[in-house]
Amino acid sequence: MPSPRDASPRLQEAMDQCTESVNTMIDHLLPETDLPEARLYDAMRYGVLNGGKRLRPFMVMQAASLFNVDPNRARRAAAGVEFLHSYSLIHDDLPAMDNSDLRRGKPSLHRQYDEATAILAGDALLTLAFEVMGDRETHPDPSVRVELVRKLAVASGGHGMCGGQMLDLLGEKEEFGVGTISRMQRMKTGQLFAFACEAGGVLGKAGDAQKKALCSYAYDLGLAFQVTDDVLDVEADPNDTGKPANQDEQAGKSTFVSTMGKEQAKARAEMLVHQAIRHLRIFDGRAEMLKELAMYVLQRRA
Repeated sequence: MPSPRDASPRLQEAMDQCTESVNTMIDHLLPETDLPEARLYDAMRYGVLNGGKRLRPFMVMQAASLFNVDPNRARRAAAGVEFLHSYSLIHDDLPAMDNSDLRRGKPSLHRQYDEATAILAGDALLTLAFEVMGDRETHPDPSVRVELVRKLAVASGGHGMCGGQMLDLLGEKEEFGVGTISRMQRMKTGQLFAFACEAGGVLGKAGDAQKKALCSYAYDLGLAFQVTDDVLDVEADPNDTGKPANQDEQAGKSTFVSTMGKEQAKARAEMLVHQAIRHLRIFDGRAEMLKELAMYVLQRRA
């Protein structure tokens, strides 16, 4: 979790409450089992309950609150988003991808278990995310469930996270300009941020203008998040981030820092955060927690 030095007390309390409630939902949707394939479920739980800031579930919950969505439905969608996010982290850490031994200060899943189990656990979490989104308990209206499933598929597929990860791998061998790096991060990070925010609007049957504002906020915030992530990779303490430092540089990846320099990257992140906040004006001061979240992304140290 972020420390008080990074988040305001009000935001910290809201994030803590979200983490507790969403973790309870995750535990309900992914219980322990004594079936012969229990090792898979143990690995899935390790991958999704192994800490984390729960930013994406927090976005779902806060966006849903703008439209008075039933909290239990919002928690289910939030858990589904975290299942998909956790799958992506498990696969990113594999030797064929980022080859990382640590995740959130603990052994990455393929180190705790093995590579085959990590692949299967990631696959199972990915499909569980869609199972949750398509379940009637998430929303009784089938058109809402279909929209959630479709939008999550777009956010996570070739035009979203998977496509962004492909560009990330290519960036180890090719030198990218700022435009390509921005596109890569919009796909890899921004698309799921956008889904997390828009999912609250979909659950609440919000108007197009409101959903567009949430997506625009999330895209800018997602890019700012990645810029700050690139900065943290070169200057943060691994004890704070829970992962090794200078991973991008060692892998030869093109990043905002390597392309723009650290100070220009920080200035870009600040510009993006304030731009993201402007998109929230449509909600007439009712999206204060999303505004504070944007400021936290700019100030975070882990």
